[in-house]
This record gives sequence, C-alpha cells and structure tokens, in this order.
Amino acid sequence: MRIGVVTFPGSLDDRDAQRAVRLAGAEAVALWHGTHDLEGVDAIVLPGGFSYGDYLRCGAIASHSPIMAEVIQAAERGVPVLGICNGFQMLTEAHLLPGGLIRNDHGNFICRDQGLRVENNSTAWTNGFAANAEITIPLKNGEGGFIASAETIAELEGEGRVVVRYLGMNPNGSINDIAGISNARGNVVGLMPHPEHAVEEGFGPDTASAMRSGTDGLTFFTSALTGFLATV
Repeated sequence: MRIGVVTFPGSLDDRDAQRAVRLAGAEAVALWHGTHDLEGVDAIVLPGGFSYGDYLRCGAIASHSPIMAEVIQAAERGVPVLGICNGFQMLTEAHLLPGGLIRNDHGNFICRDQGLRVENNSTAWTNGFAANAEITIPLKNGEGGFIASAETIAELEGEGRVVVRYLGMNPNGSINDIAGISNARGNVVGLMPHPEHAVEEGFGPDTASAMRSGTDGLTFFTSALTGFLATV
C-alpha cells in the first residue's frame, strides 16, 4: 500500500507522518502541495503544522492548493484521507468535513499527552481499535476548538461520526469534547491530536509500563493498511 503525505509551506509533521506510515508497513510517498499529481497513492495524509503561516484562517489557504483539488476528488471516490491537526482544519475548509476549528477557549497554545476514547472504530483509519478503546496520543494546537451548528452536531452524534472524543479534560473547548470526526462514508477522518507522535517505543507518551512507551497512534495507520489489504 502506498500512502501519500502532502507537504505544504509551513508543514511541520510531514516527515513524522511519513515515518508512521513506514512503521505501519506501508510505503510513504511524499506529495507536494503545488502539483496536481497524487502519484497513484492508495490513501492520503494531510499533516500538522502551520500551512502558509496560518494566515486568514488555519488551513484556509492550503485548502485551495493545487493538490487539494485532487484530494477532494479522491475522497469523493472513497480514497482514505486523514487530516491531522492543521490537516483537520484543511478538511473543514475544503468542506470534506463539516464544522470548523477556532481558537482554544483559554486563549493559549496547548501541548500535552491527551486521553481519548475511540467512539467509532469502523472508519478507514480506526478499524484496528477495539470498541470504545481508551488511548493516549500527543496534542498540540492553538486553534483546536471544534465548532458546528446545533443541527450539524446532532447529525454527527446521531450518525456515529464522532470518531474520537477527549477524555479527562477538554483541552480547547470543543463542543461535546469532540476531538475528531468523519464523513458519512467513513473514509475521511480529521482529528486534532497527533497519532504520528505515538508510533514508536521510546518516543511516545508515558504509559504505566514505561516512560515514552506509548504507541496508540500507530493503529490509525495500520488500520488504513488493514482496510486496504481487505480489498485486494
């Protein structure tokens, strides 16, 4: 399986996402924001960072990059797309996911290991998790508060499209503690926490077993691989 990771001006976590893809057992393909070529990849990751310096709104300019026209078409065909943090913001700006992300309610940038509950383990990126799995992966954002209309929130909740929810604390004021959502088809997922930073022992969150041993984030990437292999 070949998973493309798009680099935008200001991307910070593209190399981390590529490493996560490789650790999951897939081939990481570096994609450039300024082209219309997805290079035939089987899935796509929009990484975290500060694309275009977060001018206008976070992810707003990036959502109009040439490659995003191809990402939108691919998503509509059913290709798995994962947006992480800034990538989640891009997905909402591109209208592949509903709602939006605003400044954290406390006004500060936050960086911490965050507890999450996997609310939906049937998406292309979460099928490897047990139902209601409780995981820990790093979170780092300044504009991570998820908002949407009451009608949209009811739709997301009613259709089981809340993919992950914050546990222990709400770090940014997101409605209903929402940390990530999916589209109706389940192939497009956006989340604020960073699974690519919890994929290798020695570099992840602390666990009860050992410091920096958390690898809960790897399952997001192995899920994409498992789903792909099931179709070939």
